[in-house]
Amino acid sequence: MDAPEFTTIIEPFRIHSVEPLRLTTLEQRQAAARDAGYNLFKVHAQDVIIDLLTDSGTGAMSRDQWAALQHGDESYAGSPSYYIFRDAVRELFPFEHVIPTHQGRAAERILFSVLGGAGKVVPNNTHFDTTRANVEYTGAQALDLVVDAAHEADSTYAFKGDMDVARLEALLREQGDAVPLVMMTITNNSGGGQPVSLANLHAVRDVCDAHGKMLFLDACRFAENAWFIREKEAGQSGRDVVDIVREIASLADGMTMSAKKDPMGNIGGWLAMDDDDLARRCRDLLVLTEGFPTYGGLAGRDLETLAQGLREVVHHDYLRYRVRSTAYLGESLQRAGIPVVTPIGGHAVYIDARAMLPGIRPLQYPGQSLAIALYEAGGVRTCEIGTAMFGRRPDGSEEPAAMDLVRLALPRRTYTQSHIDYVIEACRHVAVHRDELRGYRIVEEPPTLRHFTAVFEPLP
Repeated sequence: MDAPEFTTIIEPFRIHSVEPLRLTTLEQRQAAARDAGYNLFKVHAQDVIIDLLTDSGTGAMSRDQWAALQHGDESYAGSPSYYIFRDAVRELFPFEHVIPTHQGRAAERILFSVLGGAGKVVPNNTHFDTTRANVEYTGAQALDLVVDAAHEADSTYAFKGDMDVARLEALLREQGDAVPLVMMTITNNSGGGQPVSLANLHAVRDVCDAHGKMLFLDACRFAENAWFIREKEAGQSGRDVVDIVREIASLADGMTMSAKKDPMGNIGGWLAMDDDDLARRCRDLLVLTEGFPTYGGLAGRDLETLAQGLREVVHHDYLRYRVRSTAYLGESLQRAGIPVVTPIGGHAVYIDARAMLPGIRPLQYPGQSLAIALYEAGGVRTCEIGTAMFGRRPDGSEEPAAMDLVRLALPRRTYTQSHIDYVIEACRHVAVHRDELRGYRIVEEPPTLRHFTAVFEPLP
């Protein structure tokens, strides 16, 4: 008998424990949205049916991660759990210094507090929200140099996370003294969860070497990026994901990490590098603001679960399921006539809200309008990635973001296919009623990262 080729996506795990969902009514959700100032970050979790706000820290830990949690050692200094964690990181990213932090933005804050400052320029393919905020908080400029294809939602270019190497070369040639390091975000979250090619990473490394600049990775979705390299990049098929990750690491001088993404943790992060002096300065800030260098704001049990998560995330069966199940959602929305960013990313599907709601101008926040409509219609919580998140400039002015997207981020190992089918139904319902949606305005906002706490109201 020939080996059968099945098309059904099955989760490469069984459900071991469950938690209940509260099935709310339309009226309850409308009231919850109104009470939250039409900001989904402020909606109570028990009022959400399917939570796709983020994949950060929201996944399900495995049986072996829960077992590792029991192994955690809570010694203040020199805990063996730290060395288990450090060695697991070095298996994939063999940097000399591994500095744990309570989450990724803490690693960013420490790094840019040391290397940022007024007059500095930090290039990236695309900075995500906390990265940009931590760069700009120091007075430095966060500059996005992603390839042009990234701004075309319907482009089918396989590696839309790539950096525009010619623009990077020009920046370093003209303003090299102002650039303390070059960043690369893998995968490129703000641009639709798009991967970066290995060829592009090599090219960026060559430019950095030519100008004497460090290259750091924002590597929180490194395994998904490596899987896309394996599946889509010429000459990479058949390679083990671990081998690809190690090659990626070999091209960098350091990294920041939110371990709430691919490392499968509910909390945690790290900062890693080879430079001894930079590591010393970063550790000084760590001790001041996070904790001792062998726990860095985390409990020993957290360090142990992250070590186990790093072993699990590079399994091919898991990554195949992860990427294919995300594509299932995206392709289903496409068939329903809903515009999404293509190719489909690894951790999320991004609806092109500007294309879906052409009657709502960017400064009326079409992404926010669509996200609220999805929540009210089906209790599906998503996240605006557009002008509400990125439109405010450091000088307080506002301009449209490059794109207005709504991200449907899939927590790892959390929802089944029937949950995703329900999400598809909710999206179809909103699409049918798209002409009824209104724009929003902001009535209250903080000076930075406004999307987390801003208050909105619908336009008349």
